[in-house]
Parts: sequence; structure tokens; C-alpha cells
Amino acid sequence: MRIILASLLIVTGLVACTDTAPRGGGDILVLGDSIMAWNGSAAIPDVIASTTGRSVTSRAVPGAQFDNGSTIAAAVGFDIQQQFPGGRWNWVLVNGGANDLSADCGCGACGQSVNALISPDGQGSIPAFLRKLRAETGAQVMWMGYYAGSNTGSFAGCRDDLVEIERRIAGFAARTPGVHFVDSEDVIDRNDRGLFARDNVHPSKRGSARIGAYLAQEITAREKRSQTPASSL
Repeated sequence: MRIILASLLIVTGLVACTDTAPRGGGDILVLGDSIMAWNGSAAIPDVIASTTGRSVTSRAVPGAQFDNGSTIAAAVGFDIQQQFPGGRWNWVLVNGGANDLSADCGCGACGQSVNALISPDGQGSIPAFLRKLRAETGAQVMWMGYYAGSNTGSFAGCRDDLVEIERRIAGFAARTPGVHFVDSEDVIDRNDRGLFARDNVHPSKRGSARIGAYLAQEITAREKRSQTPASSL
């Protein structure tokens, strides 16, 4: 009975922390883990919405893995791929992978887990999902890379593998039309402790604001570039 009650509490908490997707889709959809969901109403998706004045739906869940082997956990948002509600969207913004390395290999010998997510030749569950999003939504798909932690924190041992995953995703995005890679590390200085929450892993409200504004800027700039006609000779 205690296990059932605990599960119900988890589900209730998740429902309270995620948005209900508009029927048939919407403008900007966010899928991911706690980096996206941190800071409540001041989280990264909320900053994107306030900066752009656009409708942003977030399904990100703290603790979510990109691939979660538990059917029950996946059904309530702990699998980033299962967060996708379907429908047509203009943009789908995704992050993830850190919780997979923590859960599957303890941020130690993670070569097999890294390759399952994305192999050196661009195969794996991440490329497959990004292709699926493009095909089913018609959206521009943007992957947000992690930033380096503030020298300490529970994911410090994952750093090298996450850098390699994101190097591979960036390569995949560069050769895949409609897929973009943006690195949040471009705007997060690991030596500025004010950008981090007390756990030295998640962003502070100022960190979320900086990342959200950067992603909003990138979405707007990439839309403008795509609308600019090629110059004629």
C-alpha cells in the first residue's frame, strides 16, 4: 500500500509540474529533464515564452531519462521520448542523457550507454527520435546541450561522456535538415556560482533566465535566416 501511495504522489506531482499539450499540437514544445523544469514558473521554457511572446508547452520532468526501461516510469514522464504528446508543432526543443548515464552506468564506464544513445556514425535512440519528431510534427527540432557544472556536483563524473554525446549530436544536426544543436554552455560560466542552484548542478533563476533568453534568441534568429531569400547573381 505504501508503494502504491508513493507512486500516486509521484504521478500527482508530475501532472502538476507539466503542461497539458494543446490538442493537435501548438507552437513550441519542450521535452527534457530537470534542467528544463527547474525553477518553477521561472524555468527555461517560461523564459522562452516571456522573451518571445509565443506559446510554449513544457512536458519536461525532473529525473527523466532519454531511454527509461521501466514502462510505469515512462508512462508518467520519466522517459523523454514518451513525453512527446504528438500533434503538429513549429519547434520542438529537447535535452537529456545525463540521467541515463547516472542510472545505467553510474557515470563510470559508460561507453555502451553512450553508443546506445548515439553511436559514432549517428545511429541510436537520440537520432531516431529526432528524425521521428521531424517526420511527425513538421517542426524544427532543437537539441539543447548541457553546460559544465560548477566544478562539483553529482554529475561531475559524467562530463566527458556528455561532451562526447553532444559532439555526436552536433555532427548529426549539421548534416540533418531541420535539426539544430545549441549548447547552453555558450552562456553559462562554470565559475559564476550565481548561475547555479545550491546543488551546483541545476541552474539558478538567473541561470535559467540566461539559457532561456539564449534559446529564444536562437529560435528567432534561425527562423529569420530560413525566411531570408538567397541573393541572386
